Amino acid sequence: MKRILFFTFTFFQIICASSQTIEMGPIMRNFQLSTSTEHLKSTSNSIDSTFFYIPDTLDLPFFDEFSSDKFQKYTAQFNDPGVSSELYYHLLNPSTNLPLASSQFFTDQATFRRTFDITSSTFTDSIFPTVAVKIADFSAFPLSYQTLNLYPPYYIYDTIGIPDTPDTIWVQNPSYVQDSARIFFTTLNDPDALWLDNYAYRNLRFVVNPRSLGVVTFDGLDPSGFPYAIGTSFSNTADYLNSKPLDLSPYTATDSLYFSFLVQSEGFGDLPESTDSLRLEFYAKDLDQWFHVWAIAGDTMSPFKVVHFPVTEAKYFKKGFQFRFSNYGALSGALDHFHIDYVHLRPQSNYIDTLFKDFAWVYPMNSLLQDYTSVPWDHYKNSPKPFRNDLPVTLHNGSPTPENNQFAGQFTIDQAGTILGQFSIAGSQLSNGDLNYEPNTTYLSLNNISTLGSFPTNLVGNEQAFRVRGELSVQFPNLGLNDTTSYYQPFQNFYSYDDGSAEAAFGPTGAQSRLAVQYDAYEADSLIGVSFHFVPSVIDVSNKLFLISVWSNENGQPGALLYEDDVFFPRTPLYGDEQGIFVPYFFNDTQKISVPTSFFIGWRQLDAERLNLGLDRNIDHSDKIQYSVDGGFTWLTSPYPGSAMIHPIFSTALDASLGFANNAMPKESWHAYPNPAQNEFVVVLPKIYQGNQLILSDALGQIQQIQSNSTFDISNLPNGVYFLQCPQSNLGTLKLIINH
Repeated sequence: MKRILFFTFTFFQIICASSQTIEMGPIMRNFQLSTSTEHLKSTSNSIDSTFFYIPDTLDLPFFDEFSSDKFQKYTAQFNDPGVSSELYYHLLNPSTNLPLASSQFFTDQATFRRTFDITSSTFTDSIFPTVAVKIADFSAFPLSYQTLNLYPPYYIYDTIGIPDTPDTIWVQNPSYVQDSARIFFTTLNDPDALWLDNYAYRNLRFVVNPRSLGVVTFDGLDPSGFPYAIGTSFSNTADYLNSKPLDLSPYTATDSLYFSFLVQSEGFGDLPESTDSLRLEFYAKDLDQWFHVWAIAGDTMSPFKVVHFPVTEAKYFKKGFQFRFSNYGALSGALDHFHIDYVHLRPQSNYIDTLFKDFAWVYPMNSLLQDYTSVPWDHYKNSPKPFRNDLPVTLHNGSPTPENNQFAGQFTIDQAGTILGQFSIAGSQLSNGDLNYEPNTTYLSLNNISTLGSFPTNLVGNEQAFRVRGELSVQFPNLGLNDTTSYYQPFQNFYSYDDGSAEAAFGPTGAQSRLAVQYDAYEADSLIGVSFHFVPSVIDVSNKLFLISVWSNENGQPGALLYEDDVFFPRTPLYGDEQGIFVPYFFNDTQKISVPTSFFIGWRQLDAERLNLGLDRNIDHSDKIQYSVDGGFTWLTSPYPGSAMIHPIFSTALDASLGFANNAMPKESWHAYPNPAQNEFVVVLPKIYQGNQLILSDALGQIQQIQSNSTFDISNLPNGVYFLQCPQSNLGTLKLIINH
């Protein structure tokens, strides 16, 4: 049977080869955004027990270059000082605005009294008169009301000639019953928080050549990182970024009040079309109205543009002025990107005051290791390597004049507050030898620090993490927050090229296509699996099949297969729930695969669709990525700059924490009952894997069910032999028999 399947796949690959290629596309989720900050803290459709926040009013100047988080946090508790509350009722008397009694309820369906005459067998219906009721909408605050004419919630049936009381039939579950909601109120008092919401998101990675660390990005994702309207082609207003109220009452047009910011489209994200836009609006408090003041249409990526204009209209010079940015674009994912930076509203400015005098890091640091962002601690400890010979440092001189380069960059390595090492890089080296840092210029320098040492290896433990902190020293006053950046250098049980953040999705297309990433390990060892960072994109491919593959390195290309999944037990893309989550896939039957120091790891896909592996576009190791669309006969290098988010997992001292022993684990670590089964069976998993995805396949390797529920309904499946896998675990494969 395997041979038949092989030739079937090969034939399909030949006839489809002309349509196969490698593609890059947008991501449809942002895992960096895992929580939503709302004005109302509610877990249901009712506003009961929610907070309403009264914003504080800020004074000028307003300035944010997004090097730090200045988004308002909504964390009030019921017993906090200054918190008040008010009880609101659902049903009110429209004449008095007083709440109706709890015993009163109504329906919007006409009700009536029916009188039946037994002598003539006829009846007459008299519709009850309506009652005006004022209804509160409990789905949002401030409350909105509407007055409806409603009916009493019962019918009366009366029979003429029968001396008994009329029958009353009550309406079941009437539409309008009395209810209440208690709203809690608190006034914000946080002058360091400048923004009221976080629909747009602050990040360090999505733009090309920013002026400093941190920008705010607008796209089609909501504050939790999910599309506003997934699976649609709708375009509309997506993200908002609302400022806090500002007090402009002390100013007039003669005070030279200027508004300015930087804007870039696309960046490392998705290109916005000409029909997409980024917009700016001003709020006139006394008129209670927003006014359009600026917009830019979608366009190809360019350096940041300066937007700079005066505020002159008298209607804005009030206490309570606000401004807001919003984008118009696709609502189905991380699409149609716009980015802003250095938002500045200040008095006593002028028409040429467009420079932001700031000397800053442009991108965060990512690794002191040569080539990798992480390596297994066992490997590094056994074969320590010097620091890299091409450490990138990107700086921007935002001063309008040349600035002296004699001030060095200082670098500190610490662990849990204990300094383990320090070194410096001369300012002349960071400026690429220029006599001074030129005005409004970005400098990228690649610095050889290989002679400065390595990470200490005499530390106890199976994994390590070091904090690396870089600081700049400049002689002119500037924003100090941008003079410092830090990151953590992990040493665990895997190799990685990426920084943990995906800016795009990519992969080959076509059935039987292959993707392979080259790794040159510090030492020969054994692999136990691989971690992938798959990201949702335009088309859902979570049910598409692939086989994990490991190849030897033959003259810089994938050679002999060292391991490949059984075709009867393929894998599917699985997504983590947070930013930077890599889902581990362990080899079948807890195998350990011996690999030389240089090897390739990736997949052979059984379906034609792109599998949407995360692509880190900030660190370019595209020379390590190869793909084949002709069955592995020809290998090509990826044309997309970036790093594939694949981590080979090595057998190290961390195996014990993963549940691996030095010898293969017993396969009896999970089971299903009853087996044979008739209509359903239940899977019993170790606690660590409960809730993980389970895949039930038939004897031909075709997936029949995918679910995380431990109870499988198999009543509609034919009799036969089936196989169950838990891809995110190191468990083996269960054989199940269905016999109705």
